[in-house]
Amino acid sequence: MRDMTAFTWMIAVPLVASPLVYLAGRLLKRGEQTARWLALAALVVTWVPCAFAAFDLDAHGPDTVTLGTVALRLDALGLLLAALALALGTLVVLYSGPYLAAESDQEKHYASLLAMIGVMIGLGCAADLFNLWIWFEAMAVASFLLVVFHHEQPTSLEAAVKYVVQSAAGSVMVLLGIALVLSQTGTLDLAAIREAAPDSRMMLAAGALFVIGFGVKVAVVPLHTWLPDAHSQAPSGISAMLSGVVIEAGLVALLRALGALAGVSASWGELLMAFGALNMLAGNLMALRQTQVKRLLAYSSLSHVGYMLLGLGIALYAKESAGAQGSLFHMLNHGLMKGLAFLAAGALLYALHTATGDHRPLTVADLDGAASRYPLTALGLSLAVLGLGGLPPLAGFMSKWQIFVAGFETRNGWIEALVVFAALNSVLSLAYYAPLVNAVYRQKPSAAVREGQSLPALMTVPVVALSLAVIVVGVWPGLLRWLSGPAGDALLATFGMG
Repeated sequence: MRDMTAFTWMIAVPLVASPLVYLAGRLLKRGEQTARWLALAALVVTWVPCAFAAFDLDAHGPDTVTLGTVALRLDALGLLLAALALALGTLVVLYSGPYLAAESDQEKHYASLLAMIGVMIGLGCAADLFNLWIWFEAMAVASFLLVVFHHEQPTSLEAAVKYVVQSAAGSVMVLLGIALVLSQTGTLDLAAIREAAPDSRMMLAAGALFVIGFGVKVAVVPLHTWLPDAHSQAPSGISAMLSGVVIEAGLVALLRALGALAGVSASWGELLMAFGALNMLAGNLMALRQTQVKRLLAYSSLSHVGYMLLGLGIALYAKESAGAQGSLFHMLNHGLMKGLAFLAAGALLYALHTATGDHRPLTVADLDGAASRYPLTALGLSLAVLGLGGLPPLAGFMSKWQIFVAGFETRNGWIEALVVFAALNSVLSLAYYAPLVNAVYRQKPSAAVREGQSLPALMTVPVVALSLAVIVVGVWPGLLRWLSGPAGDALLATFGMG
C-alpha cells in the first residue's frame, strides 16, 4: 500500500469545505457571494490533488488506502468519474452565481453541491459493498437537497418527493442485496466477493436487487419515473449535474456491485444490452412528445444511458475492452454535451423568464429567434443537441461510433442487429433535437425573446467553454483516451477479465 495523500485529499477537500461554505454564507456579511467564491476556490484546489493522483495512478497503477474500516481504491474508472464531477461542478458553481442571484439560502446550494461532488468521488473509489452503499446514500441525500432548492414552488416539492421516495426504495433493495452477499460469502470486500461468491440462486437474487436498486439512480427503464420531474424542476446547473454526473455515478456503483458477482452469471452483458435497447427506444419516444425544453433534455438522458449500457454489455459479452472504452468515452461526452445543453437552456430560461420573476418553464416555442439576441447561448444549445444526436464531427458521434464498431467486431448477428437498432435510434433522436435548432434560428423572434433580459457574462463563460470542448473532443477524440482507455481496462478487471 502506497502513501496516496493526493488521493485522499481529492475526496476530503470538497467534503471539508462544504460545512465551511455553509457557515460562511450564514455568518459573514455578503455571505452568499462569499459562499460562492469559497465553493469555487475549494473545487479549484481539489484539481491539484486530482492531478497528482492521476500521475501516481499512471506511474504505479491502482492501490488501496485504508482509513479505519473504510477502504478506498483509486483506479482509472474512479479517476474518470472524479474528473467528470470536478469539471462540470467547477463550471456549474461559476454559472450559478448570476443564475441564483435573486434567490435566498444560496449557501445551502453551494454547500450541498460541494458535498455531492465529494461523495461522488468517494463512491467511484469504494472498495467494499457497504461503503459503496454509504457513498451512494450520501449522494442521494445531497442531490435531494439540490432538487428541492425551490421548495416554495409546488412542482419542485412534488419532484423532490418523487425523487426521495424512489431513491429510498432503491437503497433498500441495495441493502437487501448486500445482506444476501454477506450471508453467502462472509465478506463485503469487492475483490474477495468475486473470488468467494457461489453460483447460486441467492447470489442471482442479490444481483437482481443491485440492478433494481442502483438502476433507480441510473434511470434504467422502467425505474426512471423520478427523472423528468427532478431534472426539470431543479436549478439548471443542478440539472446539468444530475444528468451529466449523478446518473453516471449510479452506473459506476452498479458496475462495481455486478463486478463482484461476475462469476455468478455469464449473462450480465446480455442483461445490460437488453436494458440499453429498452432505454434508447423509450427515452426517444417519450422525448418526442415534450414541449418543455428541460423535460425533453431529461428524457433524452434515458436514451444516452442506453448507449452506455449497450457498450458495457458488448464488452462483458465479448470480454474485450473496446466496448467499455466506447461506453465510458460516451459517459464523458454525455457529461459535456448534456451539461452544455442544460446550462444553455437554463441561461435562456433565466433571460426569458426567471430574471423577471416568471417561474414558467421554458418551451420550444419560447426559443423562436433566440439566436438574434443570444447568439453564443443559442449556438451552444445547438452544438449540444446536435452532438447528442450523433452528428459528426461533434463529440457524441465519436463515442457512439466507437460503441458501434465494438459491436460489429463481435461478429455476432444479434449484437450487430442491436447496433443497427441503436444507430436508427440516434437518427430518431434528431426528430426532437432538430426542432430546437430550427427554433433558435428562426427569423421572427417570439414575444419572450423580444422582451427578454440580457445575460450576465459569468453565465456565458461555461457555455462557451463546453461548446469548445464538444467541438475539440469531436475533432480530436484521442484527447480523452488517457481517461476512457484505462477506465475501460479497469472495468474489465473489475469483472475479473483484465
